[in-house]
Amino acid sequence: MLPTSASTFPEYAQKFCDQVDAALDELTSYGPGCPDPLREAIRHIVLAPGKRLRPTLVLMASDVCGECNHVSVAAACAVEMIHTYSLIHDDLPAMDDDDLRRGRPTCHLVFGEATAILAGDALLAQAFEVLAGCGAEPSIVARCCRELAQAAGACALVGGQADDLAAPEAVAELGLLESIHARKTGAMFRVSLRIGALLGGASDEQYEQLDTYGEKLGLAFQITDDLLDLTGNENHLGKRTGKDDEHHKLTFPSLLGVQESEKRAAQLIDEACQVLDSFGDRAKGLEMLARYVLERTH
Repeated sequence: MLPTSASTFPEYAQKFCDQVDAALDELTSYGPGCPDPLREAIRHIVLAPGKRLRPTLVLMASDVCGECNHVSVAAACAVEMIHTYSLIHDDLPAMDDDDLRRGRPTCHLVFGEATAILAGDALLAQAFEVLAGCGAEPSIVARCCRELAQAAGACALVGGQADDLAAPEAVAELGLLESIHARKTGAMFRVSLRIGALLGGASDEQYEQLDTYGEKLGLAFQITDDLLDLTGNENHLGKRTGKDDEHHKLTFPSLLGVQESEKRAAQLIDEACQVLDSFGDRAKGLEMLARYVLERTH
């Protein structure tokens, strides 16, 4: 388990992030069969500076339940590949039409739309290749693959994005907004923790507790993301601000107002931390992460 002497969550999580970054660098080097433009497009976003929250959740869940090792690192990379593929595709003109991601021009602006689509396709496929070969017990690997596929599929991540695109024409209501982000954002937070729990040898109770923590954390993260689009600094965020209003997107501040959104996020984080009580000091890092979600500027 990592020491808990770090004063901030980014300091605490740096060792996890370094492991993931090194593994992603190796995994996206590829062989001679991968065309150079495709390799460059993939690495343009995968290796760009990012928070690495989802892979860190995999590693922290493994750590809190048992052991974090090379198996967990491989699974963490698989989760990050799914997340990055979704970002590349979400940034496309047919989707959210963004021009800045992780402080860099979006993939399609640099390499063209066709190559950006192919880069996302390649990462989606590679994620399951990496997870399938992570070295865990076959039954655990199969379950992890199934859970990740469900979290990234039509009823979760992709379905949430589809409803998000349609939301400006929909009736603005809290239930719809929470449903969108429980799938578009929350599903990947939750599956990251569930995969980490499975690889760490969690009990059924620990598995459920971490899933509940992830559900609340994911929604709080999205609320703060909506708030940062209104109030954040573009240089800190590494992406354009004000685009939600520009695209008339349904967001928590637009529906609830800024103060109520902040209150809702704080309540969710308190509830997420309460779920961790039974883990004791081992969950210190997860609690730090939850508090960081409220304080983050990017």
